[in-house]
Amino acid sequence: MTLTKSSVIEILKGVIFFAKGDNIVDLGMLDELEVTEAAIKFRLVFPKLGEPAENIVMNAATKALREAFGEEIKIDITPIAEKDKGRGPLAGVKHIIAVASGKGGVGKSTVAANLAIALARSGSQVGLVDADIYGPSVPMMFGTENQQPGVFEREGKPVIVPIEKYGIKLLSIGYFVDTDKPLIWRGPMATSALNQLLSDADWGVLDFLVIDLPPGTGDIQLTLAQSYSVSGAVIVTTPQKVAFADVKRAANMFKQEKLTIPILGLIENMAYFTPSDMPDKKYLIFGEGHGEAFAQELGIPLLGQIPIVEKIASSGDSGSPIALDEQSPIAKAFDEIAATIKTKFN
Repeated sequence: MTLTKSSVIEILKGVIFFAKGDNIVDLGMLDELEVTEAAIKFRLVFPKLGEPAENIVMNAATKALREAFGEEIKIDITPIAEKDKGRGPLAGVKHIIAVASGKGGVGKSTVAANLAIALARSGSQVGLVDADIYGPSVPMMFGTENQQPGVFEREGKPVIVPIEKYGIKLLSIGYFVDTDKPLIWRGPMATSALNQLLSDADWGVLDFLVIDLPPGTGDIQLTLAQSYSVSGAVIVTTPQKVAFADVKRAANMFKQEKLTIPILGLIENMAYFTPSDMPDKKYLIFGEGHGEAFAQELGIPLLGQIPIVEKIASSGDSGSPIALDEQSPIAKAFDEIAATIKTKFN
């Protein structure tokens, strides 16, 4: 086998870090790989140094590389801790996708929930964080209101175990507070709650962690952009110009120099009405072409248009997101959106 960076990466994909159940390349543990004609040098990022798994993985990597490229090859592997690399409990999460809107009432949480379902249906490992601290809706939308996440202790610190439903790992502030009472929290308390949901939980290995942001451009959005490596944002709007005026502000927030998060595209929710007895019929009750025009004005792709159907409200209220119904036009729309998003990371 010819010694190149790509061939080294392929070999290292066969080295498994059993603590997280995947190979060291897909887990993002491989860092600063350098390859010359006679030497291979890289760093391996571990959650913590000094664990037995550290030597096991390094020895396995050395053995695999020498078997592939010969015993004479010089191999230099340096272990480092996640904290030294600026990582943390989300090291096993490949992509964080933020779902945002400029205002409430555009169906952002419905989009986030059904996007997570569609990504999971496509074969991805998915988690969903309900970061809408003041109006959590994930427990109801997934029928998990009466459940509570598990907790275990790691190195003297409590770690939250997300609830799993429909193959998706779920966390929401709604699992920890009385949702019948309003949360009267200042900004620091809200951002602290977000950090707990993200950093104090055992998310394991995920292809996508979808985050349902609160509407607007407040503390939660700023904390997420500044403190976490977000792969991209999805902006949700409805066809009305009054909704887009607020959505535009949310999109522009992600374009700020110090908060740059790639915007994957725009989703036009409630784009048209489709009756259940005529699934191929479209009633453009809010007019036509708004989504395309909004996306063009923002300079981003239009990821998809989600219709209004009769079952969308009842499905969310009953804890069974409509994207689970493969025959629904909404499920088909979300499947296409999920496929488009996945192509952006291939």
